[in-house]
Amino acid sequence: MEIHVESAGGLSRRLHVKIPYERFERELGQRLRQLATRVRIPGFRPGKAPLKVVQQQYGESARQDVIGELVRQTWPEALAQAQVQPAGSPNFEIVSEKAGEPLAYVASFDVYPEVTLDQLGSLEVRRPAVEITDADVERLIGNLRKARRSLDVVSRPAQVGDVVVVDFDGSLDGQPFGGGKGENVEIEIGQHQFLPELENAIVGHSAGDKFDADVTFPADYRREDLRDKTARFAVELKEIKEPRLPEIDGEFLVAHGVEESAGEAGLRDKCRHALEAERDKAIRTRVKREVLDQLLATHPIEVPKSQVDQEVVRLREEAINRMQLNRAGGKIKPGQLEQMLPDALFESNAQRRVALGLLIGEVIKARGIAPDAARVEQALSEIAADYEQPEEVKQFYRSRPDMMQGLQAVVLEEQVVESLVAGASTVELKMTLEDLLKSVTPSAGS
Repeated sequence: MEIHVESAGGLSRRLHVKIPYERFERELGQRLRQLATRVRIPGFRPGKAPLKVVQQQYGESARQDVIGELVRQTWPEALAQAQVQPAGSPNFEIVSEKAGEPLAYVASFDVYPEVTLDQLGSLEVRRPAVEITDADVERLIGNLRKARRSLDVVSRPAQVGDVVVVDFDGSLDGQPFGGGKGENVEIEIGQHQFLPELENAIVGHSAGDKFDADVTFPADYRREDLRDKTARFAVELKEIKEPRLPEIDGEFLVAHGVEESAGEAGLRDKCRHALEAERDKAIRTRVKREVLDQLLATHPIEVPKSQVDQEVVRLREEAINRMQLNRAGGKIKPGQLEQMLPDALFESNAQRRVALGLLIGEVIKARGIAPDAARVEQALSEIAADYEQPEEVKQFYRSRPDMMQGLQAVVLEEQVVESLVAGASTVELKMTLEDLLKSVTPSAGS
């Protein structure tokens, strides 16, 4: 068998393979003889048809079967002889299958890049230093009270903090525009969940009032066609409700898992512990993101296109599941999802994931990092703790090798990050809890 490896640029390779015609002819003859023992041909008893007749009727299909089988057989042999490792599935092309000549095919594939970890000593981590303040605790308690608030209908004019129900109908230069109309829309004045100028225009009006409000859309409004434009809204204020927060009494404490005897002090202690746990998790998330960003920035590598393409498919599937588009049934036709969520939306993230995967894999190999069984068990316990029957959840995980492998991969990545951080220089970065949490949310670009 003759082979030749050709570089097609970058990580792309073309492996040329020639299989001696004698081998092909031998395999084809064996295939035809096997067919002759079982095919039914009119005029002949089963298995008694002459080989020449079998060849006339089944020769071409047998030929194609043998070609496919020989490619499958020789592909691993050719790889071993060429000493190359594909990064993804190859594409095969038959380039010659003439009688009396070698069977020739070309396999096109990507290879893995060479990774050199020569800049790990330059990594610098800014570790957030965040103190949980009394104001943070009070803010959380306020949110807990707000979650259990009541809304009482009032007859006075609307003011900041009220929840109002309105109908509105907007127009630009006297013409209605898409999305500019709403009925029985609930707005909490002052929360800026709606257009601030429209919220401000409602203040001072009473239920039953009808009035116009001129509103200029912000320069960064989500719809480009409305940015910096001024619309006139005809508004009808239908109802005004005043929020009333519950007292921090025994019922409130028990509802939040605090003994009544512990009082407000017990609630504050629990809230402080919860915020400390949230802070620590956010710090780990931020440090991990920062150290991986630096690993990627200091070790740029070319990534195999085949692996990026596979990652694009996975990212699209994640988006489909997250948006629940797969529950639309027959409303979305095959192929429409790819049009709605084209490859270009995911390519950048896919390239990052693949590059980080290769770099992390090299760190694991270079430093001999293996999954810590105790940490895997701890991670499993933490997952199971969120369920009513934690032991059953653990048993379910252990019965699924794929889920356990996923959990091990998460723990292994955490160990890699810790190893990188341990060898990096560390700078303390003082932050408020609010700024820390904002920095690790998706909207903050994480």
